[in-house]
Amino acid sequence: MELKQRRIARPLAPMQATVLSSTLQGIDGLLVEVEVDLAFGGLARFPVVGLAAGAVKESKDRVRAALKNSGYKVYAKRITVNLAPADVRKDGAAFDLPIALGMLAASGQLPKALLDAYASVGELSLDGRVKTVRGALPIAAAVRSRGLRGVLVPPANAREAAVIEGIEVIPVPTLTDAFEFLRGDRSIAPARVDVDALFRAEARFHADFADVRGQDAAKRALEVAAAGGHNVIMVGPPGTGKTMLAKRLATILPPLTLEESLEATRVHSVLGLMDGRSLVATRPFRAPHHTISDAGLIGGGSVPRPGEVSLAHHGVLFLDELPEFRKNVLEVLRQPLEERRITIARAVGAVTFPANLMLIAAMNPCPCGYRGDAQRTCSCTIQQVQRYRSRVSGPLLDRIDIQVEVRAVPFRDLAARNAEESSATLRARVDRARQRQLARFAGRPLFCNAQMASRDLSAYCAVDPAAERLLQQAMERLALSARAYTRILKVARTIADLADSAPITAAHVAEAVQYRSLDRALP
Repeated sequence: MELKQRRIARPLAPMQATVLSSTLQGIDGLLVEVEVDLAFGGLARFPVVGLAAGAVKESKDRVRAALKNSGYKVYAKRITVNLAPADVRKDGAAFDLPIALGMLAASGQLPKALLDAYASVGELSLDGRVKTVRGALPIAAAVRSRGLRGVLVPPANAREAAVIEGIEVIPVPTLTDAFEFLRGDRSIAPARVDVDALFRAEARFHADFADVRGQDAAKRALEVAAAGGHNVIMVGPPGTGKTMLAKRLATILPPLTLEESLEATRVHSVLGLMDGRSLVATRPFRAPHHTISDAGLIGGGSVPRPGEVSLAHHGVLFLDELPEFRKNVLEVLRQPLEERRITIARAVGAVTFPANLMLIAAMNPCPCGYRGDAQRTCSCTIQQVQRYRSRVSGPLLDRIDIQVEVRAVPFRDLAARNAEESSATLRARVDRARQRQLARFAGRPLFCNAQMASRDLSAYCAVDPAAERLLQQAMERLALSARAYTRILKVARTIADLADSAPITAAHVAEAVQYRSLDRALP
């Protein structure tokens, strides 16, 4: 089918137009003015300026083909595109659509009435279709903060962007649809989403603690960890269920609030990991392989992007076979675990990514994996075990409150027909403990026992005399360090919260002491 060429009289003087768009800066959107200037003399050129990356500069070829194949003709020998502000680096193909619209507006084919009211983003295919982009949600948030009427987005991004209320999100399948909408020739209904319905539909887990046979001690440790936001390391032979347990930790954490969901969605959206979802409705669970680089774990690149610690924001980061990770990779975890965020500095500036997560790690007790196993004999020497465990540094272990041994499950437990506690049952107890912490730390939202500082320990972790004597005996007999003392108090506070107890008793301290297995001397 032949396309009818849309022509206007060839102008004589240079013409200029400005179209609003957006780029990503960290996990936030930043409004960009796409200025297009057409000139009709001199050599044919099409420069794109304003600190544009390679993908942006390549847009000129996509835009030319999309305009031609959509039936538009722009008479100009020299086309200049400026992306302002010029001191901010722009990356990605989201500027294709605004550049094409700017060329049509500058050539007089598109009236400028609505160009100041709507921003636009989208990659153009050669036939004029508008393809998906990264970061639709933070872009929509930036459009709203600027007070614009709405944003034109690819249809695949419409539901994600529509989560941001207060603006019109217009899905435009093709360049022609965008052109005719801005001319007023076509009406396109804004995308709408029901956030509550989205949570009900998508806040589902495919794993449950009811699937785990035995391992009551490990389940209890993970319940305590979830209740207080404590980091956990599980130590046990291969095949004991450490990975199975870790994958179910997110199922007993309190449900995401809308604010938490939007923060997590921003990170996933920036990396293009939404997979058609409008929101991240369940707590993220990330399990990177031990060959990951430090930049892959915490983020980085010439244009900094989030890493796995930020993808696990408000969720769980699982590091299996912890000693197999390179030491320099593990050491970069220290700042985000302490400060709940990660700052990456580059020549173009510094970017801060969120990293409020729970760390759960797993490791074997020794290089062969069978130290302490009742069924198999360990072939490792004490020196080999010490070298293996020393791959995980003391400062990193200092940030892990709970150390739990996971032993092989006996056959009678595997074959038992009795029902195990479900994730819903465990989550109900965790929710009650978190509510006590919300009341205790009023004015500090999203704050839990694991984040207590020294002044909080003095205020909220007073122990009764029996508990104090037991704690003193544990410190002396097990040769526990000062850092272990602090961790024991925090965990004991959480155990007391699970028991609905205001004071910390000897029973709470005794259970907390059991969760310091790596602090004890090797047998």
